[in-house]
Amino acid sequence: MTSSASVENLYFPFVTPSPSAKPPSTATSLPPTTISAMHNMTDEELFRWASMATKVDGTPYHRVPKVAFMFLVRGDLPLRPLWEKFFEGHHGLYSIYVHANPSYTGSPPRDSVFHGRMIPSQRTTWGGVTLVDAERRLLANALLDLGNERFALLSESCIPVYNFPTVYAVLTGSGGASFVESIATPARYRPLFALRNNVSVAQWRKGSQWFEVDRALAAEVVADGAYFPTFRENCAGERFCVVDEHYVPTLVSVLGWGRRNANRTLTFADWDPKRRTGSHPRTHRAEEVTEELIGRIRRGGAGRSNCTYDDGASGVCFLFARKFAPDTLQPLLRLAPKAMGFG
Repeated sequence: MTSSASVENLYFPFVTPSPSAKPPSTATSLPPTTISAMHNMTDEELFRWASMATKVDGTPYHRVPKVAFMFLVRGDLPLRPLWEKFFEGHHGLYSIYVHANPSYTGSPPRDSVFHGRMIPSQRTTWGGVTLVDAERRLLANALLDLGNERFALLSESCIPVYNFPTVYAVLTGSGGASFVESIATPARYRPLFALRNNVSVAQWRKGSQWFEVDRALAAEVVADGAYFPTFRENCAGERFCVVDEHYVPTLVSVLGWGRRNANRTLTFADWDPKRRTGSHPRTHRAEEVTEELIGRIRRGGAGRSNCTYDDGASGVCFLFARKFAPDTLQPLLRLAPKAMGFG
């Protein structure tokens, strides 16, 4: 049964998993849901509802876990056709959420799995606390769907480097591990963090913004009222705090997540100092898209054959990769059937 409640003039139901006795392998290619992700909740109301949703203990349904793909973008999704091929045939095993600049007025075609999946958004700035606001907003919206068990943060320049069954199997079969890069470093640490909420330099962490987490950690990020306010206070208006590289990695540290985190991201980026541009990783162009490139990314970008978590080898180093320019779309579509296993 679907639960619902009203807040002032708002009516917003929790989205419970659909009844199903079928295993994930029998997912069909049904058309995408037409339910819009838009609503009229404030962030405060959204986070409150999301926190309530995480406390729901079970449902009378057979729950087939879903992966929430959360796209943090500025406007268009230039690689959308590639992602549509990736999702094709797997309806019921995923959900999509898109946070775009509020000034963006475009929309995907009605027959696209991305149609109606934009959430209420606010403007973001590179390196600012507003990026983490957007991440928390995406997580909160995704938590409202009780079927979502895994949450992957992606950008408009991200691509999948494996097919959907592989991505789904790695994320849902990781034994509950989250994939957050959380590296000990004193970089950008401020003593005020110790004074305000007892975050020591020993607990301070840095890591990739692009994470893949389980429902428990997603709920912690959304419900956090102890640490995020200090990040907001210390970094308001400061471009080079780069909160998105520190907040979630540090939260994982102070919460003592330990073995529940693989301490690595599943999203590849080329940070070779000879190839990157300033504070950004290398952007791949159309002429660079080859089967060899995809293979190198799959192996970890440096010839590694295994990547581990929880003292085990998954055999998969990265599921996603960035940054890919808009002009890579056609080469990627041509290459996908052979190099990535879909399309």
